[in-house]
Amino acid sequence: RNMCLLLLCVFLSSLPFYLSAQTDRQNEKPIIGVLAQDVYLPQPSQTAYIAASYVKFLESAGARVVPVMINQTLEDYKTLFNSINGILYPGGGVSIVSSGYERAAKIFYELAIEANKRGDYFPVWGTCLGFEQLMYLTSKNTILAYTNTSGAALPLNFTNGMFSEDSRMFKGFPAQLMKDLASEPLTVNSHKWSLGMLTYNTNEELKKFYKVLSVNTDGNVEFVSTVEAYDYPIYGTQWHPEKNAFEWTRPSIPHSPSAVKTTFYMAEFFVNEARKNFHKFETEEGESKALIYNYNPVYTGTKSAFEQIYFF
Repeated sequence: RNMCLLLLCVFLSSLPFYLSAQTDRQNEKPIIGVLAQDVYLPQPSQTAYIAASYVKFLESAGARVVPVMINQTLEDYKTLFNSINGILYPGGGVSIVSSGYERAAKIFYELAIEANKRGDYFPVWGTCLGFEQLMYLTSKNTILAYTNTSGAALPLNFTNGMFSEDSRMFKGFPAQLMKDLASEPLTVNSHKWSLGMLTYNTNEELKKFYKVLSVNTDGNVEFVSTVEAYDYPIYGTQWHPEKNAFEWTRPSIPHSPSAVKTTFYMAEFFVNEARKNFHKFETEEGESKALIYNYNPVYTGTKSAFEQIYFF
């Protein structure tokens, strides 16, 4: 009996360490899906695309990328969801109400909510159009307002003090970079539609789901620029963190040292979120066939907002 008590005490004393070790586990080979979207003027073998800057953004922080094709079956999406460690909804110009992009985004959003509820940590990120898509999926309404924010680099107006100490997203940022983000035009906006703060404050679904980390204004409308979900690893920026380091076609894109650091700290944060997920492909062959390495980006910088594009 004394031996049993001794063993129990040893087990209980080691339990915190064991739980800590489980919590600290990391996936050293994260794979993140990037959602494709329809090409505006499709050509043979070019019906969907992903801007290469989103791929570089994730790769710069140690992730590999799988393109999430549009117009696939629900079963295909479920299989892919269980194979990847997170998903990014990129910017673009398709419908957030009815499109192949919207349908796939909705499926992965719902799968992520279900997974996170049962303890399967699966992060979701939305940039620009992806941010707007998340707002639509959460509110189930078209609630965006027109803003004059196409080609505008802005500082972030943080909502809870400059250092956002209680935000997951910015918690690991250096103090100087946070100061620069709050005082220098380091975040490029390339959108015509925004979530107004007035709308956010009067929409119960959004208020209870998302914490607003920063806002901006076009001079007339104050709009939400950065969010993170309270209870899920779901994140959104109306601005483009990937452009500072990887896009050069527009004069509004900042390329200062602090601007480039912003790209990499944002990428590191989201990839580290994906490291908390342990989904994997059933076979190495299946993983190899899915990776974006199977496709070659095309130089489009002379005729597009993107330097390089992956076409599918």
